Amino acid sequence: MSGDEFDIISQHFTRQPVAREDVLLGVGDDAALLLVPAGAELVVCMDTLVAGVHFSADTPAAAIGHKALAVNLSDLAAMGAEPAWATLALTLPEYHPVWLADFARGFFALADHYHVQLVGGDTTHGPLTVTVQTHGFIRNGKALRRTGAQPGDRIYVTGTLGDAGLALQLRTAANEGLRKRLDYPQPRIEAGLALRKHASAVIDVSDGLLADLGHLLEGDDLGARIDIDALPHSQAFLEAIEQPGPGARPAKYELPLSAGDDYELCFTVPPPQCAEVEQRLGGLACGCTAIGVIEQVPGIRCHYRDGRDYQPVSRGYLHFVDE
Repeated sequence: MSGDEFDIISQHFTRQPVAREDVLLGVGDDAALLLVPAGAELVVCMDTLVAGVHFSADTPAAAIGHKALAVNLSDLAAMGAEPAWATLALTLPEYHPVWLADFARGFFALADHYHVQLVGGDTTHGPLTVTVQTHGFIRNGKALRRTGAQPGDRIYVTGTLGDAGLALQLRTAANEGLRKRLDYPQPRIEAGLALRKHASAVIDVSDGLLADLGHLLEGDDLGARIDIDALPHSQAFLEAIEQPGPGARPAKYELPLSAGDDYELCFTVPPPQCAEVEQRLGGLACGCTAIGVIEQVPGIRCHYRDGRDYQPVSRGYLHFVDE
């Protein structure tokens, strides 16, 4: 790796047009100096993307930059937080100025859209790894959480499910729309903000609907009943599963239930508030779909609309699996 760390920072990570008033000192010093607004709590999250695990070798650098920030903003969305700051730790196998310029372009395009300022980080030499930490604000005591659902609450998801998983399964045969869903996930910040007064529990779908809904349920020892015929599919998804292609075609229900990387929100709403939530999110591009109901008995039970049971093949992505 050639190229000085400080040259990399100055050439690629100090030109962001966003300049927030709550950043007293940002990129370029030993640490950042930041102001948290009065009456607000600081929401902090962190995610790491590793080459060969979270993205393939042919993934464009701009897409990696976008996704590294997007997956963190998705966590802020699930908390109902307003994004503010980010830090970036970038491990590079070699100094490649064109790759860095493209990565920064993807990162900052999304950061600028949500008025997020990069306030610090680190660069080092090693296997390609990207770690981003984001910070956001929420009024005291108003954060959305995974816990809080009650029996009878309706279960919703934003957007559509299974697109990113299908793109990953089809790889080079995936159409542009599916590939974009994998490489350029859109954090549902606006939906999270709209849910702050209405949702009883929220989680983002990163490891698959069944896995992440399971995390939402376990804290309150609850269960859920999912109508698999209600799972929302994109038109690109439906068209792709009908086309011949490499490998086995995915089942219509398996990828929406178990594939990760969609970064939609899964949330629960008490019945009296469902109409208002549907109206508010219906005005957003992502929309929302009711897919089930919270039950007292633990476990997730899937069924067809006619009442027949459905047994999923997979329960979602596992980060650590015995070989």
